[in-house]
Amino acid sequence: MTRTEHQIERLGHHGDGIAAGPVFAPLSLPGETVSGVLEGDRLKDLRVLTPSEDRVKAPCGHFKSCGGCGLQHASDPFVAAWKVDVVRQALGAVGLETTFRPIKTSPVRSRRRAVISARRTKKGAMAGFHMRASSVIAEITDCDVLHPDVMPALDIARELAVLGASRKGELSVTATLSDGGLDIAVSGGKPLDGAFEAQLGQEAQRLKVARLTWDGEVIATLVPPVQRFGGARVVPPPGAFLQATREGEAALVAAAQEIVGHAKSVVDLFAGCGTFSLPMAATAEVHAIEGEAAMMKALDRGWREAQGLKRVSVETRDLFRNPLMAEDLRYDAAVIDPPRAGALAQTVELTRSELARIAFVSCNPVTFARDAKVLVDAGYRLDWVQVVDQFRWSSHVELVGAFAR
Repeated sequence: MTRTEHQIERLGHHGDGIAAGPVFAPLSLPGETVSGVLEGDRLKDLRVLTPSEDRVKAPCGHFKSCGGCGLQHASDPFVAAWKVDVVRQALGAVGLETTFRPIKTSPVRSRRRAVISARRTKKGAMAGFHMRASSVIAEITDCDVLHPDVMPALDIARELAVLGASRKGELSVTATLSDGGLDIAVSGGKPLDGAFEAQLGQEAQRLKVARLTWDGEVIATLVPPVQRFGGARVVPPPGAFLQATREGEAALVAAAQEIVGHAKSVVDLFAGCGTFSLPMAATAEVHAIEGEAAMMKALDRGWREAQGLKRVSVETRDLFRNPLMAEDLRYDAAVIDPPRAGALAQTVELTRSELARIAFVSCNPVTFARDAKVLVDAGYRLDWVQVVDQFRWSSHVELVGAFAR
């Protein structure tokens, strides 16, 4: 097959190098000359002819096969600058500029949550992460991303695959580090019946997990899988959203608290299990809203069992279909942390309110820019943005934007 040469001009939002055409070249960097076999608009069998000064040797031996990390071939300063620039470009595309604070990057081996893929084999089972753009599992024996206390989840996933995966099926094993140990939630396994449930219960004790959940059904809770938010201890429902690293969460919470300042009343929109609500309850009364009733129940219980916090009220509400209306936004400040789709309908209601300050947390620079434009056009000022990299060596970007009237 014919090989062609290309000059890499920039990185796309997913971390692939982009040459004129556009031609997408995975694992390349701006300024590099590369060659490969062009299939559609992507280069296969990539060879780097002229490497960038920002190219480094990947620290992980699984990098070439595992799809978990896409940027280990780039220096840390390059990745940090690129992630900030992704947000800057997204804002620039809608005509916005602001001050960017230095990026906060989570350390190596700090990820406290992972979704592991596991499959039975003729000799037992394998567990790891999917290869790039593939359904094939790359078996992992070590990882520079996962917290050391999460690493045993790989063996746990293998054990559970032997026990409860079909030869053709694949288990998805979500492992979350808690104060009580590993909180394991499995999906894609064989159906439960009495005998299998009893077998899983025995396995949970043998594996010494804090909690084991199988396709949404809690099999065993040996130790409450507690997460700490501020001064509260919360037991989230199985599979509930949690920030990827403790360091990343701390950076996001600190930024949001600075934005809210001395507000005496705060509304927390898309509150989850209390990542922002409970730390802020140390100084302000908080009304927390989330679409999942189980997360609201966990947050409420965590608040009620804590000491020294101001009042936290909870409301289960689908903020996409039923945003909190402007007349109900009678608070000093708001925190909003929507999913990747953003929160356009809720943002419109924020603009109609008299909220003085808004801490806007986002995991998608494009939808953040869209919603930020709505706020700015309605009279808010975007004072600064704090970018947080808690998905080290990936293309994911987290951020907090500070908005004020």
